[in-house]
Amino acid sequence: MNKPNNSSLTRFAWLSISAAIATMALKTAAYLLTGSVGLLSDAIESLVNLVGAIMALAMLTLAARPADDDHHYGHSKAEYFSSGVEGTLILIAAISIGVAAAQRLISPRPLEQVGLGLVVSVAASVVNLVVAIVLLKAAKNYDSITLKANAHHLLTDVWTSAGVIVAVAAVAFTGWERLDPIVAIIVAGNIVWSGIRIVRESVLGLMDTALPVEEMNAIEKVLELYCEKEIKCHALRTRQSGSHRFVSLHVLVPGDWTVDRGHKLLERMEADIRSALPNVTVMTHLESIHDPASWDDARLGHIKNTGSNS
Repeated sequence: MNKPNNSSLTRFAWLSISAAIATMALKTAAYLLTGSVGLLSDAIESLVNLVGAIMALAMLTLAARPADDDHHYGHSKAEYFSSGVEGTLILIAAISIGVAAAQRLISPRPLEQVGLGLVVSVAASVVNLVVAIVLLKAAKNYDSITLKANAHHLLTDVWTSAGVIVAVAAVAFTGWERLDPIVAIIVAGNIVWSGIRIVRESVLGLMDTALPVEEMNAIEKVLELYCEKEIKCHALRTRQSGSHRFVSLHVLVPGDWTVDRGHKLLERMEADIRSALPNVTVMTHLESIHDPASWDDARLGHIKNTGSNS
């Protein structure tokens, strides 16, 4: 995995902004050609994409700033604000789509120039799909929650656009005009689910939730190599800030060890954890295993089978 560099990630935000402008123009044109409320819902979501992409650009720029006197751990948590705002905007867009669809469901109207409108809408969906694939790859390489949220939003847009396109085509063939707003309402429901998922992930990050289970397991596998017999470990705590991970723990060694010996042990442990996880800061605290006070802070965290003096 590449080492994250938020300053280099802004180019992906600019790509997302460009795609949002292009697809919004295309989908608006498709709506004006056909009068389909389903295509209108697609255009509204593209507007949300644009606002989200602009927010992503701002937050990635802020997250790239180095640590300073007021932010000793840097600014990487700014990414969570971007994904949180984007998730909220998705929910607002879903409500707008639902209202427009309900009105059309009550007062249906025939569609016009369906063929040309569908061609324009398909072109917009292709743009979104290509950009989403690029952003997903970048999100994985740079471990960016902002790019991940943006990519999933675009993918949601692609799938909902596909549903709208099928519905509009079905309306043209069957003449059942109410199918158009019904599909728009289904699209709104799907968008709500996407927005809730993105907001939840942002909240978990802001609340300093522990690292995922698979990453915790990777840490514990490293510690199992060291924390046995005369060496014990406890007070394992983890969190993630944007693309950066933080791991801290206490290591208990025999009281007659020299400082140099204990220090070398911690250096090896920290190096192995950094090898097991990308972009991680490891903080260790050395204690005497023979001092009862060393066990008082065991409640701060846990490590399976290594956090007791039994």
